[in-house]
Amino acid sequence: MLDGKHALVTGGGTGIGLAIARALAARGATVTIAGRRPEVLERAGGGLHPLVMDVASEPSVRDGIARAVAALGPVQVLVANAGHAEQGLIPDTGLDAWRRTMAVNLDGAFLSIREALPGMTRAGWGRVIAVASVAGIRGMKRCAPYVASKHGLVGLIRALAADHLGQPLTFNALCPAYVDTVHVARNIERVMARDGLDRDAATRLVNGANPHNRLIAPDEIAATALWLCGPDSGSINGQAIQIAGGEF
Repeated sequence: MLDGKHALVTGGGTGIGLAIARALAARGATVTIAGRRPEVLERAGGGLHPLVMDVASEPSVRDGIARAVAALGPVQVLVANAGHAEQGLIPDTGLDAWRRTMAVNLDGAFLSIREALPGMTRAGWGRVIAVASVAGIRGMKRCAPYVASKHGLVGLIRALAADHLGQPLTFNALCPAYVDTVHVARNIERVMARDGLDRDAATRLVNGANPHNRLIAPDEIAATALWLCGPDSGSINGQAIQIAGGEF
């Protein structure tokens, strides 16, 4: 399905990004996984091509994507997955924390898309998939910067779709609820400390935040990303697709 196409996944060394990278590679894509930690990228294996790149740095993104294109050809599938979250109420949130969140979640996606898009246009086919969150379409407690950044990411995707209507390019956002990743494991630790709960109780509380009362598997997110790259997805454009177990 994706033979001969170069895909680049930011935050591709772990969790959702790694699941998507492996799914794309299994369908024939040549896949670059980008991240800040070379040891994590190398550990991914599976024929994935590691690229050390910090999405919050414009020079790093410009240079990193240029190197990936020089090595493997134009990026035709870009998955903007790198993310950052910090919890807290607005009165307790410093400007540095706000800017860290925006730099990764919003600036990083903008920079990655900007650098990859010309190659997609020249190649005559492209798919941009942003991994947002249900926080991109509704409010959530104790994480206003994260919510704002993900709303911005969904808005960016919709603007890009509008800008490129009629071209063989699509732009979509995936909006999962709680996914079974290391980030959720850390969230369980925070709930234990905050609420004085044992691990089982904290896990039940976090799982219960999803309407179907379980965490979503990274492979479920990957399957949706793969569908958006398939031959019959060309009319799916500018969408914020919820993968949330029944949340409306």
